[in-house]
Amino acid sequence: MSDAAGVEERTGARAVSLRIPAKPEYITLGRLALAGLAQLREVPEDTLADLKLALTEAVSNSVRHAYGAGGEEGHVEITYSLAADRLGIEVVDNGAGFDPERPPTLEGDELSEGGLGIAIIRTVADEFEIESRPGVRGSRLRFVKKLD
Repeated sequence: MSDAAGVEERTGARAVSLRIPAKPEYITLGRLALAGLAQLREVPEDTLADLKLALTEAVSNSVRHAYGAGGEEGHVEITYSLAADRLGIEVVDNGAGFDPERPPTLEGDELSEGGLGIAIIRTVADEFEIESRPGVRGSRLRFVKKLD
């Protein structure tokens, strides 16, 4: 049973999955699907904006880092889980793993990419999970926002 199916059983949520190519131009599709689902529960605009930001960061990390600069093709699977009191989003790729505990560092006057997007997601989310390891294929990031 997938994690999304397990969440459905425990919370009564309904899940919808979207599989996109790991290319920047497809990130907007994930945001549009989120906006459509948010209308089913009348999610406040500020909450929806936070969720769109978190989703963009999560998918961008997979698009940018999972499949490397070597031209490896891949996909990103986004699963939205909507219940009466919460909206969950899970982003899964089958690319190169990473160390989710590695904090961002200053490189000259620039902040490195590693970890900043994850920090943003942690700030927006009420629940947060991440599974990834360097040298292991695939990453899974899941976050939940409680709805009022």
